[in-house]
Amino acid sequence: MNERLEAIKGNIIYAETPGELTVMPDSWIVTEGGIIRGIFSELPERYAAAEVTDYGDMIITPSFTDLHLHAPQYPMLGLGMDLELLGWLNKYAFPTEAMFSDAGYARRVYSKLAHALIERGTTRVCIFSSLHREATNILMDELEKAGVTGYAGKVNMDRNGSEELIETTEESVAETRLFIEENKGRKLIKPILTPRFTPSCTNELMEELGKIAAEYPDIPVQSHLSENTDEMKWVKELHPDCAQYWETYDKYGLWKNRTVMAHCVYSDERERAAIKKAGVWAVHCPDSNTCIASGIAPVRTMLKEGVKVAMGSDIAGGAKLSMLDVATEAIRVSKMRWLFGGKRDEERFLTVAEAFYLITGAGQEYFGARPGFGIGDRLHAVVFDDRGMADNPRMNLSERLERIIYLGERQDIKAVYSEGIRRI
Repeated sequence: MNERLEAIKGNIIYAETPGELTVMPDSWIVTEGGIIRGIFSELPERYAAAEVTDYGDMIITPSFTDLHLHAPQYPMLGLGMDLELLGWLNKYAFPTEAMFSDAGYARRVYSKLAHALIERGTTRVCIFSSLHREATNILMDELEKAGVTGYAGKVNMDRNGSEELIETTEESVAETRLFIEENKGRKLIKPILTPRFTPSCTNELMEELGKIAAEYPDIPVQSHLSENTDEMKWVKELHPDCAQYWETYDKYGLWKNRTVMAHCVYSDERERAAIKKAGVWAVHCPDSNTCIASGIAPVRTMLKEGVKVAMGSDIAGGAKLSMLDVATEAIRVSKMRWLFGGKRDEERFLTVAEAFYLITGAGQEYFGARPGFGIGDRLHAVVFDDRGMADNPRMNLSERLERIIYLGERQDIKAVYSEGIRRI
């Protein structure tokens, strides 16, 4: 049976490398069965029979990737912003996550979150659930129904939680194994191992998770690294044998290719070298690092050194779900680091084109796609209608993209494609 042949037309913009935009005015993306067959300035005759969707003067970009967010914290967006990380966890995050022992509540919240992601153009995620296996399965169901792809993980934490949010080591291991077996056959959302962070996991639990990681080498790992100075002191107290935070994961086999480490605010040259060498991904979460006063990650330095960097909203430490907001915050804090470092700490602040790459192309690579619109990849795209913004006929397409990144709202998104299917 022939696959559906489609052609969408508009002003196409993407970034295959940091800071380098490809701009194709009035051009076409052709897909067959949702798979990209080519990008063309004129529609080739061989595709004349394609079903056409003409978006006119609208802008088409790759959809967004969010490599770090906490699904059960969605109900507490905008709360606790006067606290730092450890106090914020105890007062807000842990009590909120404990509510997800209620499967009905989990389904209501996660259905809204999944649709909110798609409505904001995010189609690929690495996402934390709570420690509840049933709620995590519900999260995966709701993400798949909405068209969100990527990885979701049942959190592991057998110490330093709260009375309502804690599990025994044995429970954590057994539930994790069952979670993997229940979900390893999914197509859109796959399991990921998720030790919350080193202070939440005993040595015994970390050792068992390392064994699971070895048994399932295709399942990646996600956690936190060097986010907050008090956190780092705590990690050192818990693991005096480790010179640096990253070693607490490495010694248990959790520091490996495609491991995702959120924040890396205080990762020094040695830790960054370890990140690069292992093929670990650093996820910059600028809004969270600002909101709960963690610091400013050295993103320019990491990029220069060849560290793989992507971006995350980190809700609800971050208060914004839209990756457009995350991109603009990344630019702002990069300017602050550059300025207050005496313009010496990093060579240059992040540009719009670089931030755009970090919320699109970088994450695409993590999920096995080529940055931009790679032939043979399934179409993930966002269509922006910026006519509601102030009329300025002097702007070129790159400048229109810049304005969308800074000013774009949910209502400016005309369509979202995920896995080759139009979702809105």
